[in-house]
Amino acid sequence: MGILYDDVVIISQSDKEGDPCVITVNCPDKTGLGCDLCRIILFFGLSIVRGDVTAVLCELELTIEKVKISTTPDGKVMDLFFVTDTRELLHTRKRKEDTYEHLKTILGNAMISCDVEMVGTEITACSQASSFLPSAIIDMFHLDMPVELPSGSLTSSNVSVTIDNSLSPGHTLVQIVCQDHKGLLYDIMRTLKDYNIQVSYGRFSRRQRGNCEIDLFIMQADGKKIVDPSKQNGLSSRLWMELLQPFRVTVISRGPDTELLVANPVELSGKGRPLVFHDITLALKMLDICIFSAEIGRHMIGDREWEVYRVLLDEGDGLSVPRNKIEEGVWKLLMGWE
Repeated sequence: MGILYDDVVIISQSDKEGDPCVITVNCPDKTGLGCDLCRIILFFGLSIVRGDVTAVLCELELTIEKVKISTTPDGKVMDLFFVTDTRELLHTRKRKEDTYEHLKTILGNAMISCDVEMVGTEITACSQASSFLPSAIIDMFHLDMPVELPSGSLTSSNVSVTIDNSLSPGHTLVQIVCQDHKGLLYDIMRTLKDYNIQVSYGRFSRRQRGNCEIDLFIMQADGKKIVDPSKQNGLSSRLWMELLQPFRVTVISRGPDTELLVANPVELSGKGRPLVFHDITLALKMLDICIFSAEIGRHMIGDREWEVYRVLLDEGDGLSVPRNKIEEGVWKLLMGWE
């Protein structure tokens, strides 16, 4: 490239339509760099193939931190989104006007009003998600490798994680074989970042039937190989679980109503997974199911923080879609299998 020290991002378009583009990034190395890059790629709805209102907010580079959706008795819907701006310009008049115009263009006459305001602590305190979590979702949080998963659990398949110290004098080799899904490399890099592990070199290949093989040469922050058996087992167990179940999805009864619960882990840095709420709402739209109310909250379960999406479904004259079909439809769209 002829560029050795300058930070630069180059996007090279493919000569053939349908072939993937190449994104070249030149920047200083750091622990978690791969995770940060994968999160950005996932945020823009892109997939790594080698080496609605929520959609508008994503296009505007606004990250949804929390949402409250409620249906009024007269049939109107009030959507309250708490967002952060990746450009850090939402306090400016132009950025607010651009946001309004984009929403108006998409929603048209369906949008009655729209206000963009900076909120104070008293507003966010009143809009906090419920701290109570039903036992049905707590039961889904498996933090260690279980002997047997509960019957009916939605999981990926053919996940294998092997750690080998014999093939490199200075690095530990992690070999992963698993089913491909949206955000696969993000899930791997996020886990390594949480363990403060650096990736020196990696190979990624996609095989037939959607299976992937990943080889990663890694080392600890001190530059040494991972030789402690307990650390090896802890890392392989966590990677196995993250790839087996990147999300937890279930449908439960909430009194006389039906509630969809979706949960995913939060990075130790506090950053959440992009586009989850978008995919949930899109999956429900494809199933022709309306949302009565929704909220996003973060909860500490065990020693980890989880982002939990609670969606109360509008059953109208009765929910026509079986619960297992709702779970399967949401799961597949989150995994990128639809």
